[in-house]
Amino acid sequence: MYDLISIGNISIDLFFQGESLTHTGNRFNLALGGKYLVDHFYETLGGGGANVAIGVTKHGFKTAIIGVIGNNQFKPIILKHLKDHDVSSEFCNYKDDYQKISSILLSPSGERTIINYETPHEHIFEKAEDFLHLKKARMIYVSNLPRVPIQERVHVLSYLNSHGIPVILNFGIKDCRRPLHQILPLISKSQILILNSHEFSEMVKVPYEKIDFNREVRKYIHPTFQSLLVVTDGEKGSYSYHGNKVVYMRALPVNKMIDTTGAGDAYTAGFIVGYLKHPEDVAKSMEIGAEYAVKIIGKVGAN
Repeated sequence: MYDLISIGNISIDLFFQGESLTHTGNRFNLALGGKYLVDHFYETLGGGGANVAIGVTKHGFKTAIIGVIGNNQFKPIILKHLKDHDVSSEFCNYKDDYQKISSILLSPSGERTIINYETPHEHIFEKAEDFLHLKKARMIYVSNLPRVPIQERVHVLSYLNSHGIPVILNFGIKDCRRPLHQILPLISKSQILILNSHEFSEMVKVPYEKIDFNREVRKYIHPTFQSLLVVTDGEKGSYSYHGNKVVYMRALPVNKMIDTTGAGDAYTAGFIVGYLKHPEDVAKSMEIGAEYAVKIIGKVGAN
């Protein structure tokens, strides 16, 4: 039995950092035809599914991941990294001609630009019996999977609901920009929904500047949505909404920001850890999420 099975992406992350990568305002100054020599290069594992699984394991819990791994030169690197971090890959699917790679340009202050490539794929499970794996978890995390049809994801969540397995759900910006009624069937089947503030704004079609996160904001989703909602707002902190109660957690100070990649995944992993330990203490879960996010920001890499 696993404490958590994380369903999501697994990628190879390639980091580049150096003085030649100059930037003005919020953009790197890269010329067409230019060639840039960097001072530092890092290769590590990434992807929302992997980042959360590794983060939960680092806090002493047993985890597995369900994701796609390509039969290519990166496969042994990915499997070794998962093994080194005690994340089980026994439920992963392997595909020929599949790759997921991110090239990440880092500024001196830790901000980043990500160039991502993923071979298109549209399914979580290859075989119907793969659903049986889900019963081996106390809790399931479903990360951002915009290419997987909504109906397939609804089917997965319905299966989990029927077996009483709690679901923590995350969306990315692509899903959040869909009409709300399209993703409402997914939201209604989750016990916890975690989004950042701008994703939430896109999802409910209300400008970020007009949302007062200090008030109950689940009303923007649908009156029937009564599950726990957690919204992160970067350096402004995070909020949770449940039972007409709003809990605010300040962002913790960062000694030195090295790399913001994976900060949201780190918060999610920390929150899940807190929830596994203290399911009735949401504030404590938020605190652990904030602590782990700060730790990840202080190093290169998302885990």
